[in-house]
Amino acid sequence: MSSDGNERSGRGRRSKVRRLIDEYDLEGEGERLENRWTANREDRLSLRELADDFNRRLLRAVMVEVGMNPLDGEVANTYRLLTDDDVSSGMQTQARQTLEREGVDVDELQKNFVSHQAIHTYLTKYRGVKRDEQTDEDRVQKGLDTIQRLRSRTAAVSENIVENLASTGRIAVGDFEVLVDVRVFCRDCGTQYDVQDLLEEGRCECGGNLVSAAGETEASR
Repeated sequence: MSSDGNERSGRGRRSKVRRLIDEYDLEGEGERLENRWTANREDRLSLRELADDFNRRLLRAVMVEVGMNPLDGEVANTYRLLTDDDVSSGMQTQARQTLEREGVDVDELQKNFVSHQAIHTYLTKYRGVKRDEQTDEDRVQKGLDTIQRLRSRTAAVSENIVENLASTGRIAVGDFEVLVDVRVFCRDCGTQYDVQDLLEEGRCECGGNLVSAAGETEASR
Protein backbone atom coordinates (compact mmCIF):
# COMPACT_ATOMS: atom_id res chain seq x y z
CA MET A 1 0.00 0.00 0.00
CA SER A 2 1.22 3.49 -0.82
CA SER A 3 0.39 6.83 0.73
CA ASP A 4 -1.15 9.51 -1.49
CA GLY A 5 2.10 11.45 -1.47
CA ASN A 6 4.41 8.64 -2.54
CA GLU A 7 2.95 7.07 -5.66
CA ARG A 8 5.65 6.90 -8.27
CA SER A 9 6.92 4.11 -10.48
CA GLY A 10 10.48 2.89 -10.41
CA ARG A 11 11.30 5.57 -13.00
CA GLY A 12 9.81 8.33 -10.87
CA ARG A 13 6.79 9.03 -13.08
CA ARG A 14 3.34 9.78 -11.74
CA SER A 15 0.35 7.90 -13.06
CA LYS A 16 -2.40 9.77 -14.90
CA VAL A 17 -4.75 9.20 -11.96
CA ARG A 18 -2.22 10.60 -9.47
CA ARG A 19 -1.56 13.63 -11.69
CA LEU A 20 -5.27 14.45 -11.79
CA ILE A 21 -5.59 13.99 -8.03
CA ASP A 22 -2.82 16.55 -7.57
CA GLU A 23 -4.04 19.00 -10.21
CA TYR A 24 -7.64 19.09 -9.00
CA ASP A 25 -7.02 18.77 -5.25
CA LEU A 26 -8.74 15.39 -4.94
CA GLU A 27 -6.72 14.50 -1.86
CA GLY A 28 -7.78 11.24 -0.26
CA GLU A 29 -9.11 9.93 -3.55
CA GLY A 30 -6.35 7.34 -3.85
CA GLU A 31 -7.23 5.81 -0.50
CA ARG A 32 -10.93 5.90 -1.35
CA LEU A 33 -10.34 4.07 -4.65
CA GLU A 34 -8.23 1.48 -2.88
CA ASN A 35 -10.82 0.91 -0.16
CA ARG A 36 -13.67 0.51 -2.63
CA TRP A 37 -11.69 -1.94 -4.78
CA THR A 38 -10.58 -4.12 -1.87
CA ALA A 39 -13.81 -3.98 0.14
CA ASN A 40 -15.91 -7.02 0.95
CA ARG A 41 -17.52 -8.49 -2.13
CA GLU A 42 -20.94 -6.96 -1.47
CA ASP A 43 -19.44 -3.45 -1.13
CA ARG A 44 -16.73 -3.80 -3.77
CA LEU A 45 -16.74 -1.71 -6.93
CA SER A 46 -15.40 -2.97 -10.24
CA LEU A 47 -12.64 -1.12 -12.07
CA ARG A 48 -15.17 0.26 -14.56
CA GLU A 49 -17.36 1.53 -11.73
CA LEU A 50 -14.34 3.10 -10.06
CA ALA A 51 -13.32 4.80 -13.30
CA ASP A 52 -16.80 6.26 -13.77
CA ASP A 53 -16.91 7.37 -10.15
CA PHE A 54 -13.48 9.01 -10.40
CA ASN A 55 -14.47 10.78 -13.63
CA ARG A 56 -17.62 12.15 -12.03
CA ARG A 57 -15.57 13.52 -9.14
CA LEU A 58 -13.15 15.05 -11.64
CA LEU A 59 -16.06 16.61 -13.53
CA ARG A 60 -17.43 18.12 -10.31
CA ALA A 61 -14.00 19.57 -9.48
CA VAL A 62 -13.73 21.14 -12.94
CA MET A 63 -17.24 22.61 -12.70
CA VAL A 64 -16.52 24.11 -9.28
CA GLU A 65 -13.16 25.44 -10.50
CA VAL A 66 -14.87 27.61 -13.15
CA GLY A 67 -17.41 28.92 -10.65
CA MET A 68 -20.32 26.56 -11.26
CA ASN A 69 -22.34 25.22 -8.35
CA PRO A 70 -23.61 21.83 -9.54
CA LEU A 71 -26.76 20.52 -7.88
CA ASP A 72 -27.27 16.98 -6.67
CA GLY A 73 -27.51 14.69 -9.66
CA GLU A 74 -26.32 17.34 -12.11
CA VAL A 75 -22.76 16.02 -12.23
CA ALA A 76 -23.88 12.43 -12.82
CA ASN A 77 -26.30 13.51 -15.54
CA THR A 78 -23.72 15.72 -17.27
CA TYR A 79 -21.20 12.87 -17.20
CA ARG A 80 -23.79 10.53 -18.71
CA LEU A 81 -24.54 13.01 -21.48
CA LEU A 82 -20.84 13.35 -22.30
CA THR A 83 -19.92 9.66 -22.26
CA ASP A 84 -22.95 7.40 -22.78
CA ASP A 85 -23.12 5.84 -26.25
CA ASP A 86 -26.94 5.88 -26.08
CA VAL A 87 -27.10 9.67 -25.78
CA SER A 88 -28.02 11.47 -29.00
CA SER A 89 -25.46 13.74 -30.63
CA GLY A 90 -27.80 16.70 -30.10
CA MET A 91 -28.03 16.14 -26.35
CA GLN A 92 -24.28 15.64 -26.13
CA THR A 93 -23.64 18.85 -28.05
CA GLN A 94 -26.01 20.73 -25.74
CA ALA A 95 -24.18 19.42 -22.67
CA ARG A 96 -20.83 20.43 -24.17
CA GLN A 97 -22.07 23.92 -25.00
CA THR A 98 -23.45 24.40 -21.49
CA LEU A 99 -20.06 23.61 -19.99
CA GLU A 100 -18.16 25.68 -22.57
CA ARG A 101 -20.31 28.74 -21.82
CA GLU A 102 -19.21 28.43 -18.20
CA GLY A 103 -15.56 28.31 -19.23
CA VAL A 104 -14.89 24.55 -19.21
CA ASP A 105 -12.45 23.21 -21.81
CA VAL A 106 -14.53 20.15 -22.67
CA ASP A 107 -11.93 18.61 -24.99
CA GLU A 108 -9.34 18.74 -22.23
CA LEU A 109 -11.85 17.43 -19.72
CA GLN A 110 -12.72 14.41 -21.84
CA LYS A 111 -9.04 13.74 -22.51
CA ASN A 112 -8.54 13.64 -18.74
CA PHE A 113 -11.30 11.09 -18.15
CA VAL A 114 -9.61 7.86 -17.06
CA SER A 115 -10.23 4.32 -18.24
CA HIS A 116 -10.59 1.27 -16.04
CA GLN A 117 -7.10 0.24 -17.20
CA ALA A 118 -5.72 3.50 -15.80
CA ILE A 119 -7.41 2.80 -12.46
CA HIS A 120 -5.99 -0.73 -12.44
CA THR A 121 -2.47 0.54 -13.21
CA TYR A 122 -2.73 3.20 -10.53
CA LEU A 123 -3.91 0.82 -7.83
CA THR A 124 -1.59 -2.09 -8.58
CA LYS A 125 1.59 -0.44 -9.90
CA TYR A 126 1.65 2.87 -8.06
CA ARG A 127 -0.14 2.01 -4.80
CA GLY A 128 0.92 -1.64 -4.68
CA VAL A 129 -2.61 -2.89 -3.99
CA LYS A 130 -3.29 -6.62 -4.09
CA ARG A 131 -6.67 -8.23 -3.61
CA ASP A 132 -7.11 -11.47 -1.73
CA GLU A 133 -8.72 -13.22 -4.68
CA GLN A 134 -8.65 -12.74 -8.40
CA THR A 135 -12.00 -11.93 -9.97
CA ASP A 136 -13.05 -12.60 -13.56
CA GLU A 137 -12.39 -8.93 -14.25
CA ASP A 138 -8.86 -9.27 -12.88
CA ARG A 139 -8.17 -12.26 -15.14
CA VAL A 140 -9.50 -10.43 -18.19
CA GLN A 141 -7.38 -7.39 -17.36
CA LYS A 142 -4.29 -9.54 -16.86
CA GLY A 143 -4.85 -11.18 -20.23
CA LEU A 144 -5.36 -7.81 -21.90
CA ASP A 145 -2.19 -6.44 -20.32
CA THR A 146 -0.25 -9.43 -21.70
CA ILE A 147 -1.65 -8.92 -25.20
CA GLN A 148 -0.84 -5.21 -25.12
CA ARG A 149 2.75 -5.88 -24.03
CA LEU A 150 3.21 -8.40 -26.84
CA ARG A 151 1.61 -6.04 -29.37
CA SER A 152 3.94 -3.22 -28.32
CA ARG A 153 6.92 -5.57 -28.52
CA THR A 154 5.90 -6.78 -31.99
CA ALA A 155 5.55 -3.18 -33.19
CA ALA A 156 8.96 -2.21 -31.79
CA VAL A 157 10.74 -5.22 -33.33
CA SER A 158 9.01 -4.71 -36.68
CA GLU A 159 9.92 -1.02 -36.73
CA ASN A 160 13.54 -1.83 -36.00
CA ILE A 161 13.67 -4.39 -38.83
CA VAL A 162 12.10 -2.02 -41.34
CA GLU A 163 14.46 0.80 -40.33
CA ASN A 164 17.51 -1.44 -40.70
CA LEU A 165 16.43 -2.71 -44.10
CA ALA A 166 15.65 0.80 -45.30
CA SER A 167 18.94 2.26 -44.04
CA THR A 168 20.92 -0.42 -45.90
CA GLY A 169 19.04 0.13 -49.14
CA ARG A 170 17.33 -3.26 -49.16
CA ILE A 171 13.86 -1.72 -49.21
CA ALA A 172 12.51 1.73 -50.04
CA VAL A 173 10.00 3.30 -47.67
CA GLY A 174 9.03 6.83 -46.69
CA ASP A 175 8.11 8.10 -43.25
CA PHE A 176 6.38 5.07 -41.78
CA GLU A 177 4.58 3.85 -38.68
CA VAL A 178 4.15 0.21 -37.68
CA LEU A 179 0.63 -0.76 -36.58
CA VAL A 180 -0.16 -4.10 -34.98
CA ASP A 181 -3.84 -5.06 -34.99
CA VAL A 182 -5.00 -8.18 -33.14
CA ARG A 183 -8.54 -9.23 -34.00
CA VAL A 184 -10.85 -12.03 -32.88
CA PHE A 185 -13.22 -13.74 -35.32
CA CYS A 186 -16.35 -15.57 -34.12
CA ARG A 187 -17.25 -18.41 -36.45
CA ASP A 188 -20.79 -18.63 -35.06
CA CYS A 189 -21.95 -15.14 -36.02
CA GLY A 190 -19.27 -14.17 -38.51
CA THR A 191 -18.28 -10.99 -36.68
CA GLN A 192 -14.80 -9.84 -35.75
CA TYR A 193 -13.55 -7.50 -33.08
CA ASP A 194 -10.45 -5.79 -31.91
CA VAL A 195 -9.25 -8.07 -29.12
CA GLN A 196 -9.40 -5.24 -26.54
CA ASP A 197 -12.99 -4.41 -27.47
CA LEU A 198 -14.03 -8.05 -27.13
CA LEU A 199 -12.34 -8.58 -23.79
CA GLU A 200 -13.83 -5.39 -22.38
CA GLU A 201 -17.31 -6.19 -23.70
CA GLY A 202 -17.13 -9.78 -22.45
CA ARG A 203 -19.01 -11.38 -25.34
CA CYS A 204 -19.49 -11.20 -29.07
CA GLU A 205 -22.59 -10.12 -31.00
CA CYS A 206 -24.23 -13.54 -30.96
CA GLY A 207 -23.80 -13.79 -27.19
CA GLY A 208 -21.45 -16.72 -27.44
CA ASN A 209 -19.15 -17.72 -24.62
CA LEU A 210 -16.02 -15.54 -24.51
CA VAL A 211 -13.69 -18.51 -24.23
CA SER A 212 -15.09 -20.33 -27.25
CA ALA A 213 -15.37 -17.15 -29.29
CA ALA A 214 -11.75 -16.30 -28.71
CA GLY A 215 -10.48 -19.43 -30.37
CA GLU A 216 -9.28 -17.78 -33.57
CA THR A 217 -7.20 -14.63 -33.69
CA GLU A 218 -5.47 -12.97 -36.55
CA ALA A 219 -2.85 -10.25 -36.48
CA SER A 220 -2.11 -7.77 -39.23
CA ARG A 221 0.09 -4.71 -39.59
